Amino acid sequence: MRFSASWTLLAMMLISVACDAQDWQSLWKSYAASFMDNQVRVIDHDAGDRTTSEGQAYAMFFALVANDRSRFDGLLRWTETNLASGDLTTHLPSWSWGKATNNKWGIIDANSASDADVWMAYTLLEAGAAWKEPHYTWLGTALAKRIAADEVVRIPGFGTVLLPGAKGFHNGDVYRLNTSYIPLQLFLYLAHELPQGPWQQIADQIPTVVRGSSSNGFVSDWSEFKPGKGLAPASVGSYDAIRVYLWAGMLDPGTPQRDALLKSLPGMRRYLHTNAVPPAKVKADGTIEDSKSPVGFSAALLPYFSALGEKNPESEQMSRVQSEFNSKTGLYGNPAKYYDQNLVLFSLGWKLRQFWFDSQGRLNTAWNRSP
Repeated sequence: MRFSASWTLLAMMLISVACDAQDWQSLWKSYAASFMDNQVRVIDHDAGDRTTSEGQAYAMFFALVANDRSRFDGLLRWTETNLASGDLTTHLPSWSWGKATNNKWGIIDANSASDADVWMAYTLLEAGAAWKEPHYTWLGTALAKRIAADEVVRIPGFGTVLLPGAKGFHNGDVYRLNTSYIPLQLFLYLAHELPQGPWQQIADQIPTVVRGSSSNGFVSDWSEFKPGKGLAPASVGSYDAIRVYLWAGMLDPGTPQRDALLKSLPGMRRYLHTNAVPPAKVKADGTIEDSKSPVGFSAALLPYFSALGEKNPESEQMSRVQSEFNSKTGLYGNPAKYYDQNLVLFSLGWKLRQFWFDSQGRLNTAWNRSP
């Protein structure tokens, strides 16, 4: 009888894991059907049908998690051809492509977005290992070197940081930073794989950047470093900042500095003990400017509350996410927004163990685990 009960429990667990995998794979397919065209470019329908390097980079990561190599190749090919002048080894991707004022389609803003560049380099390196494809590894290494050359600076009196792009974020001795651009796990991985680069120095500074960007417990989208004043918030915390909680929550418990990062973010934790919905905008002084966020914000906070061991807020946010699932579209929110789906794909992919990071930032997937 015990033998039978044990096998029944095991079967139920296997069915649960299979359903989780199927649910996430279904979400990925629904996302591709709704937000990608046959060129395999990711389309933001709420922003003039533009494509960003961020969208391409995130989709490449999800394609790797899904073991969807054909779509991965299509995303890479479109990105290199249209955003990087045909060569990612010599050109950082332009961050925005779409319809210009002359009604012609092409690059709208040629500046780079370093978060997309780092996610792309990381994903290419991990794809090279997972699919045993040296070309991906070579391309990811070359892109990482280009990032180091064009988007990394050493701020006197502060340390080595990743600028948000190659141009426009350094004016004299004032530097503008975006905390959501620096997921700790990615830089730890790059430091391990490419030890000659600046990656460990950047990783060492990340907790300091997070603290400086969240002086009132809520992360700001943008912060500025000024000599004699240090790093301080320079904007509200909103659509960019929500990713900081997501990245921190997905860190492996054994990751160096994980606890320091989580302790730097108490504002959201306190707020959601007495409020059901995360705020959409928080001023630099910690006061709420907009109290109603979209569903993606709730999804992004699931790993954060999981890491904190806060089961009640995590359960409340999960209930909100589940309540906004649309069975007709297979997506979340009514209408389903591009950015929300990205946050949900990251969050639920991690929650359902479709992917996770080890303490050195290496990627594990349900179909390919690191030794």
